[in-house]
Amino acid sequence: MFAPAYPHDPIQEIYTNIFLIHGSIKMGPGLWLNRNMLILKQDTELTLVNPVRLSSEGLNELDQLGEVTNIIRLGDFHGLDDPFYLNRYDAKFLCQEGQDTYSEPKPDVVIDSNTTSPIAGSQFFLFETALFPEAALFFPQHKLLITTDAIQYYSDWSYTSFLTKIAFKLMGFKLGMNIGGPWIQRVTPKGKTMASDFEALLQLDFDAVIAAHGTLIKENAKSLIQIEMQNRFEDLTMTSWQKS
Repeated sequence: MFAPAYPHDPIQEIYTNIFLIHGSIKMGPGLWLNRNMLILKQDTELTLVNPVRLSSEGLNELDQLGEVTNIIRLGDFHGLDDPFYLNRYDAKFLCQEGQDTYSEPKPDVVIDSNTTSPIAGSQFFLFETALFPEAALFFPQHKLLITTDAIQYYSDWSYTSFLTKIAFKLMGFKLGMNIGGPWIQRVTPKGKTMASDFEALLQLDFDAVIAAHGTLIKENAKSLIQIEMQNRFEDLTMTSWQKS
């Protein structure tokens, strides 16, 4: 009925009341890829961002943290384990409209430009130009940006198989900062680019990024994204971040 739990690390607190699960998924024979879930704690309530199914031990550890009350899907390519958690917990499901990869379940709360984040002190950012839903969650207090596929940072290839590494290199992925090539090809409208969305993103005061894949970068993330943008887009406008 539900996708299985794949190997993952123990729950790690990366900021106060912000926890990371670094895990994996099997995409096919010999194809393993890492993926991440964020657990956000507010009082006794927990919000899962980009859910990854945990082992029995991991679920016990999760339940000791608090009560899961919200499930947030930030990107259209993700959603495999949303049904598992919604079946296990009495939680609200939040995502944008127009989900294509996983059209079910339907959201209890639709994320749009006016949606208030259920986590105090955080806010949603939407990639407005994208053909398929993609958002980020921003925590000004920590200068932290939680993304899905649009921006990914890799300090290593943990939980990534040899065949996947070959495929990644062919798709343009590298250690360091990446603007997701397969993602941007799928979501970019014909005759347009996503440059304006990334320029808008850089107006946020962040320095750290953790995506649905890869590893956490705590410093200098915005500068590295700027370099990736200059390599990716030819139609950048001269904004304040370029002039500084």
